[in-house]
Amino acid sequence: MADADPLIVVDDLTVGYDERVILEHVSFSVARGEVFVILGGSGSGKSTLLKHMIGLYPPLEGRVVIDGRDLTAAEGDERRDILKGIGVMYQSGALFGSMTLAENVRLPLEEYTALPAAAIDLVARMKLELVGLEQFSGHLPAEISGGMQKRAAIARAMALDPPILFLDEPSAGLDPITSAELDALILRLRRALGMTFVIVTHELPSIYAIADRVIMLDKRTRGISAVGDPRVLRDESDDAYVRQFFRREAEAAAA
Repeated sequence: MADADPLIVVDDLTVGYDERVILEHVSFSVARGEVFVILGGSGSGKSTLLKHMIGLYPPLEGRVVIDGRDLTAAEGDERRDILKGIGVMYQSGALFGSMTLAENVRLPLEEYTALPAAAIDLVARMKLELVGLEQFSGHLPAEISGGMQKRAAIARAMALDPPILFLDEPSAGLDPITSAELDALILRLRRALGMTFVIVTHELPSIYAIADRVIMLDKRTRGISAVGDPRVLRDESDDAYVRQFFRREAEAAAA
């Protein structure tokens, strides 16, 4: 799948903040319809990479190409058009606490489409139904569980029917059963809608359950230390640190 119809291309990307370089000369691609996971140890740059891939920050060098269009070089209407093709679920869910779930999902539709109110209502209900929350459309985020908040955030991210969803630590703070349910939802959406997922996580059970392919970031080299099927990397990687990470071993590889 790695070479099949890449939907996202990260080309020679160097990123950081001010004078501090976090990752340098990173290149990889994400295939259309793939569940692609970005992982690594604390401080390796996982969330930083995601923020640059969705255009929140400009890179120091390199580019991010989404469906053949260079996001890093795009401006104005072209940039907005590219960004409408991606949906983002942030780690906390980032739902507006004073708005119901339906109102949260309606917001992108009200902002970026000219649909009439009745059509917006219908789309919002459909998105909540896709994530199993149609009966909670009138609830505020504080009135539902953390796992339900994550699902509502996914529904909002899908509001404009983007082909790509970026999920930042979707399983963070969830119990194992709720996390497994979220994994099942991701796979169901990919299967039913053909969506492409880019997911930042370090939760190994989720990685083994959903990932077609992973890249492992390494703060020692400020780059990518491994690419591939997580099970193959766990069992066959030539890098002792990579095997240690995937096997959840306590001893340092360099010891």
